[in-house]
Amino acid sequence: MGEKTVLWITLGVYIATMFLIGIVQGRKSKSIADLTVGGRNAGAWLSALSYGTAYFSAVMFVGYAGGTGLSYGLWGVLAGIGNCIFGSWLAWKVLARRTRDVASRLKIKTMPEFLEKRYSSKKMKTFAAIVIFVFLVPYSASVYKGLASVAEVLLGVDVNICMIVIALVALVLLLLGGYLVQARADFVQGIIMMFGITLLIIFVIRSKQVGGISGIIDYAKSEWGFAPMSGNKWVSLWATVLMTSFGTWGLPQMVQKYFGIKDDAQAKRGISISTFFALLVAGGGYLIGSLCHKFFTVGIDMPAQDYIVPNMLKAADLPIILLGIVLVLLISASVSTLCSVTLTACSTVTIDLLRSNIKSMTDKKTAVLTKVFCVVFVILSYIVANTDTPILDMMSYSWGIISGSFLAPYVLALYYKKLSRVAAWRGILTGFCVALVPAIAKVITMFGVTNEKVVSLAAKGPVFACAAMIASILVCVILSEIDKKHADDNSFFYTGTIEKE
Repeated sequence: MGEKTVLWITLGVYIATMFLIGIVQGRKSKSIADLTVGGRNAGAWLSALSYGTAYFSAVMFVGYAGGTGLSYGLWGVLAGIGNCIFGSWLAWKVLARRTRDVASRLKIKTMPEFLEKRYSSKKMKTFAAIVIFVFLVPYSASVYKGLASVAEVLLGVDVNICMIVIALVALVLLLLGGYLVQARADFVQGIIMMFGITLLIIFVIRSKQVGGISGIIDYAKSEWGFAPMSGNKWVSLWATVLMTSFGTWGLPQMVQKYFGIKDDAQAKRGISISTFFALLVAGGGYLIGSLCHKFFTVGIDMPAQDYIVPNMLKAADLPIILLGIVLVLLISASVSTLCSVTLTACSTVTIDLLRSNIKSMTDKKTAVLTKVFCVVFVILSYIVANTDTPILDMMSYSWGIISGSFLAPYVLALYYKKLSRVAAWRGILTGFCVALVPAIAKVITMFGVTNEKVVSLAAKGPVFACAAMIASILVCVILSEIDKKHADDNSFFYTGTIEKE
């Protein structure tokens, strides 16, 4: 049996399993709450693995792992450590229980709805829904692009065909039942990811290119291991670490994972599970990427950034069955992320834009429209994925604009009762405008502009993303402290309860 035959069989088994989960679990999806938050009945393992699989996709394994490894060598592992500590452990510690409590009491299903309930502003909800839908598209596109590059190298299949297959698998899970199906699929995919990355780390380290632990020690002493870092490189690296870690705090597809947690006890248990998953998957992924200089030489045979990791896996001469598991690992990570992103973006449109303005819309109509928008969103993502934009750039624009806009008013709302609607609005607009700068620069370059400053700005997505989050927080807090006459009476948000879902 040929190598590609084994890979296709492994891939076929995975797709069949996802279809089976979709059919079985889809029958249990009866309401809009089931579709969007899984009936608020998810346990610790289900919630934590759903969070982790939405967090880490082929964007991390391919785009970021390869990019940081190319630029920083072993220093790139700091990104994985940051994702574990700040993006998982601290995020769950600070956000999970309080978010779950508010969402459960007030029957909140989306992040824009959360903002409306806290700040009593329908306009804020509308603005959030539009921004989330529009700017989750490039992130979704980056996931397609990352996975397609892997499949192209390992399977020799055209990139467009790969993206279409990925889109179809994600759509099946969404159309059959939304969150209920997605969470169960994420659980299976999370187990695959942990098992696969463990084997991958072992075999890559043992490969002839790396030469085991002793080879890593020698690499660390070389010019490409812990390479000398200039001031600008340190800024860029830490911007990447902070954006990919704290950026998740303001992403709606991550925040909504807390909405579906069953109770406080499950939220507590989810902290350690989520942290372990991130340490293994993100730490392992960035470690593999950081070894790229053991496989290739810059200026001679180093592949393009988005193709570094796929070619490393091919060059490592992995056992064919492990290569199949790795392929399923990356597909699992990406499909789960796509499902989360697509469902989040589309539920905001139907629930926060349409249903809030059309009172006659029933749960059934809302669910059907959400699925229709899922199809539209996937098509838009496919179109954007075919543009000539590196994976890392697309993700940084998306995360920067969304988290830069909404991290501050969301996180502060959980702890800071004095935050006013006026301050929140100004914080949102400040973060949005700051994070938009590199995205605008990128659009300008797409029209043939080659000015050095414009090109440089387009590549600084992570730096502007961090600046946007910090600026938004400062504006929210400072204005609320200065302008106390605009403080809102928001006691119901912190103590009130809505009985009907």
